[in-house]
Amino acid sequence: MQIRTRPQKATLLSSALLLLVPARLPAQDKKDDESKKKEESKVAKVEVTPAEASSAIGDTIQFSAVGKDAQGKPLPDKVKLWYAAPFDIAGADQNGAINLVGPGEVMVGAVIGEKVGYARIKVSKPHIARIEVAAPPAAIVAGGAVQLQATPRDPNGDPRTDIALSWSSDNTSIATVDGAGVVRGVRPGRAAIRASGDGKTGETPVTVLGNRVAQLVVTPASARARTGDVIRFAVTAKDDTGAPVNAVVQWSAGGAQVWPDGAFVAERPGTYTVEATIGNRTAVASVVVAPRNVARELEVVGRAMLPDTQFAEEWIWSHYAYYSTISDKLLVFDVSDPANPRQTDTLKVDARHINDVSVTSDGKIGVITREGASNRKNGIVFLDTTDPAHPKVLSDYTETVTGGVHSAFINSHYVYLTDDATGSMRVIDFAEPKAPKEVARWQVESPLAVQREGPMGMQTVGRYLHDDQVIDGLAYLAYWRDGLVILDVGKGLKGGSPEHPQFVSQLRWNYNELYGPGWLAGAHAVFRYKNYVFVGDEVFPGEFELGSKSRIPVRGILHVVDVSDIAHPREVATYSVPEAGSHNLWVLDDVLYMGYYSGGGRVLDISGELRGELYNQGREIARLWTGDPAGFRPNLPFVWGAYPDKGLIYFNDIHSGLWIARLGKPKEYSATTDTQRGMSPRRLRFPEVDPRGLRRRIHRRHGLKRVEIDHLDGARFGPHSFDADERIAPVRRHHRAVHHLSLGREPR
Repeated sequence: MQIRTRPQKATLLSSALLLLVPARLPAQDKKDDESKKKEESKVAKVEVTPAEASSAIGDTIQFSAVGKDAQGKPLPDKVKLWYAAPFDIAGADQNGAINLVGPGEVMVGAVIGEKVGYARIKVSKPHIARIEVAAPPAAIVAGGAVQLQATPRDPNGDPRTDIALSWSSDNTSIATVDGAGVVRGVRPGRAAIRASGDGKTGETPVTVLGNRVAQLVVTPASARARTGDVIRFAVTAKDDTGAPVNAVVQWSAGGAQVWPDGAFVAERPGTYTVEATIGNRTAVASVVVAPRNVARELEVVGRAMLPDTQFAEEWIWSHYAYYSTISDKLLVFDVSDPANPRQTDTLKVDARHINDVSVTSDGKIGVITREGASNRKNGIVFLDTTDPAHPKVLSDYTETVTGGVHSAFINSHYVYLTDDATGSMRVIDFAEPKAPKEVARWQVESPLAVQREGPMGMQTVGRYLHDDQVIDGLAYLAYWRDGLVILDVGKGLKGGSPEHPQFVSQLRWNYNELYGPGWLAGAHAVFRYKNYVFVGDEVFPGEFELGSKSRIPVRGILHVVDVSDIAHPREVATYSVPEAGSHNLWVLDDVLYMGYYSGGGRVLDISGELRGELYNQGREIARLWTGDPAGFRPNLPFVWGAYPDKGLIYFNDIHSGLWIARLGKPKEYSATTDTQRGMSPRRLRFPEVDPRGLRRRIHRRHGLKRVEIDHLDGARFGPHSFDADERIAPVRRHHRAVHHLSLGREPR
């Protein structure tokens, strides 16, 4: 049962995170709680010792805590919970021992009674293990120059940009190098160029040729493009006999970007001059860049929102929409009439969080993941979806994944899932859906990874697999702080199979540098499209309250990774919405659809080659602001993801539920960023009221100056006289009248 490519399942992180703050303490035995009344705690303050500490990666620090009453007297109450945040760089056991696995700032918490005491640890960055110096792509001519790139790396392979480097040449009569790594050829010969820092040295050889270039030509000599288009310039260099000369080219383009391989991109319309230089020879080309002009209106077609419900993952198939929730419920909607989504069922399982949901391409079997089960048997649940409006539990698999499963990807009769407890990928064969079995396990190896008993059971600190996707025999893993990992599971590159996954390649980012200390940050979503893998970061505060109505600040960008050379993936572009956080995505027909958390829903043109910062290139087609005054967190968008299907876009917002939209007419070009209007029109649901008082009520609640009433479902009143800008038409009767309104503009 092969399924189509789908967006990857991301999060409000793992169930371990859901228990980091006092409001999310592990539940006590309910039967014991009901059988005896507990005394009110006298603890007024918790003191943790030491209150502050400095340490290094790999260390373990022992803390102690004591509860005191209002007069400062110590009490005998025991610590109910120790925790460390962010959980991806530190872990706590329940005796107060804190393991440190990453650099940054760690907050240690101890809960006694109903109070929390805190301590802080400053974890230093490690000394680097090596410096990689990239070789120039060709020889340098005497009088020519090239800038070398040096990458210091930590012991785990993370790149560093904060290491001060000194450059040197072992033969300055051949080539010199300055403090920025710019090498200049002096005379023909060979030299070694070295970069040193933090006690390590890396080097690369350079070859210097005599400058024989007599003729230099750039092609194309002129070009036209749109912002964001990549133009590939090439250089032909010849000596005075007409023989070709292969040497390093220095490129420049004022106001635009041009890479060492001649790739040019402009972010703004205008006329640009591109220069190519070899030694004392320079050739020039010109580019006229027009606006990309891809923006379109976005029309909201339908809505579905349940009170006090946080929506999570979505799966659209046939004419049904399945929605997981940050609770024990799977919601089922009939969307055959997208203007009026109709809930057909609610499936409950033992879980605090149903994160992932998907259905096989034949529509017969669904899979949901579980975290936080009361019996600590989480794993995955297989559903019989032959009646899509009313899925039924078929079987489950918990044997090796009781600690929780965050994400699951179906490929053929295999489920590739993430195991919260061990940070590993498990492969489950469900050829017999009532008797699924594990056939493989794979994980990144880290000498720092340790297992600790926590409130949800055994958890691994220092290794966390968040997402996976399997396409054409390759598995793409979003391995949190270990970045992007690619495995052969049937491609034939390394002899891999679903039963024997084999490592192919990896690309790491330094998340401590990207987002700074105190943030829970890592690679969380992956999506392969053409020669690119899109990798989204998820970035949350080290501590936050999931059940609170207050705003949760988020961050995170989208990385665009070129995998045309699968053994050497490299980042070529990014998509960074300012002051917002990336989440789930889907790519279809050169368009990327994405939930960008507080940045709303996003639709992005990714046609052609991708280079640079896509946000600045005029590639945004549309955006949707999903804040709603009746949302779980009022007026705050928090879009989890987007799913394109049959010309519609299904955005799922954690706070405000399901938004069904479609792209509309083109918008006129503007040089500045448009606001996130995205509601034309906006549909709201109100309980039955007298139409004569309806307009006044909407004015009072939403502060609108203009209200258009499209229709009243089940209206008990005939048409009434309204102002010229209002119209009313009664339609079918329901058991409960509901007024659907289109508002002339969105609430401010």
